Amino acid sequence: MANQMTKTQLVAALAERTGGDKKQASAMLDALTGIITETVSQGGAVTLPGVGKITCRERSERMARNPGTGEQIQKPADKVIKVTIAKALKDSINP
Repeated sequence: MANQMTKTQLVAALAERTGGDKKQASAMLDALTGIITETVSQGGAVTLPGVGKITCRERSERMARNPGTGEQIQKPADKVIKVTIAKALKDSINP
């Protein structure tokens, strides 16, 4: 498995690539996270060019099975986050 990039590493990389400092990069990353959270929680979608699209979709009420007991239970309707990965990102992994 490849190495995971932590928030600290991401902030450092952003600061290096943009020529800014880590404090500004951290503020930008926090602002981006806040914008995405607000938009998606209100039912909107956010497209990050070259990365993908983040949306919220509703799932209807359904029957599910408890894997421990095998008992059938009724799961209420809920919302889930869906991330659709951009074709450019997919193609970069398998050229």
